[in-house]
Amino acid sequence: MHRTAVYIICSPRPLVGKTLIARLLTEYLLLKHGAVAAFDINLKEPSLLEFLPGVTETAEVDDTFGKMQLMDRLIVNDGVAKVIDLGFHAFDEFFKMTGEIGFMKEAARRGVSPVILFVADTDRVSARAFPILQQQIPPTALVTVDNEHVVRGELPAAMAGGRVLRIAALPPFLKTYVDRLTFSFTQYLRNEKDSSTELHQWIRENYFSFRELELNLLLQGS
Repeated sequence: MHRTAVYIICSPRPLVGKTLIARLLTEYLLLKHGAVAAFDINLKEPSLLEFLPGVTETAEVDDTFGKMQLMDRLIVNDGVAKVIDLGFHAFDEFFKMTGEIGFMKEAARRGVSPVILFVADTDRVSARAFPILQQQIPPTALVTVDNEHVVRGELPAAMAGGRVLRIAALPPFLKTYVDRLTFSFTQYLRNEKDSSTELHQWIRENYFSFRELELNLLLQGS
């Protein structure tokens, strides 16, 4: 049975690189499959909608109607991968909602495979939030993102025991370069002839990590 992936990039903390990861993943899926549906749940810029307006729409979880609209889109097994850039302000409300409606079980019943990408940090808010996710999300669907720009050193022990996706830190001058609204990771790969550049290798490594994530989903669904 064909399954549709839903990637939820989240953190209860701001400024952990969540939108950067959502951009990378969205561009990878667009390159790999030719289609992706992205949802932006953020209060402030920079947001996914600003970077990828052609494939991104805003979503709300502040009221019942907005929640229903979003869930209706996420539990459709239409073969088009979904990416949700979940703002820190909506973290608690979103996962309270998914727990109450039994989102994980309903998604599985409909042939949808959610993957929660939790961007790690060493603060108390993240330390409290992660066990709550562990109670709701199966271990195979919960991935800790070790963004080395945020966590300088070892991951907190509680977050290091399961599946981990590592994002290497970029030098400040390259971080400024990719943070431009007009920048595209895929276009850079296509246009930059020198594949030995640090940015070229960084993008390729992250795309490879996302491919491994997809392959794991296929194995789980088989």
